[in-house]
Amino acid sequence: MTKLRVEVRKEFNDKPVERASVIVRFVEGRSALKLGKKIMTSYQLKTNQEGVAMIPPIPQGKIQIQIIAKGLQTFGQIFDVAEEEKTVEIKLKDPQPQHSVHQ
Repeated sequence: MTKLRVEVRKEFNDKPVERASVIVRFVEGRSALKLGKKIMTSYQLKTNQEGVAMIPPIPQGKIQIQIIAKGLQTFGQIFDVAEEEKTVEIKLKDPQPQHSVHQ
């Protein structure tokens, strides 16, 4: 099992992103069987004032992390976790300007 810490910051000024939605899904890998206990394979929480979200222990293997924050680009990536504790630092970019083919 891995204790996961996700840090979300703005790319252009390295400031923490508060109240960003963090969605973590267990994709595949080494699952720990617990008799009579259902293991959560998906979490959805918000970052704190320091831009940090702490995920309860999850099975080791591939996980997908998705970050949604108001006024910033959405982030999504798959990570392979094999450690007992892991910190993932994510930098969110400003949204790209909208381009239209219609004049």
